[in-house]
Amino acid sequence: MTKVKLEGLMMISALISLAGGIMVFFSVNFGVSLGEYWLSKRGGANHDLYLNVIEGYTNSFLAGGSVLLAVGLLAGYFHYYKLLHLKE
Repeated sequence: MTKVKLEGLMMISALISLAGGIMVFFSVNFGVSLGEYWLSKRGGANHDLYLNVIEGYTNSFLAGGSVLLAVGLLAGYFHYYKLLHLKE
């Protein structure tokens, strides 16, 4: 691989990591807003059901963000290692 391609892949890895970090840190806000949207669309629900829906949305964003963050960081480390050991 060339140096330009590796630098481009490192940039993509950084963007994936950033998206994952945002999803992890704001998972509660995303979960609550989607839960409120679900509640307004449904017209009302039991309190326990509403809390379960919010918890489900929050956990979904947390899991997805964790996966994106891990993949982005691992790919970034791999590309950085390859960039350091690139023979010109």
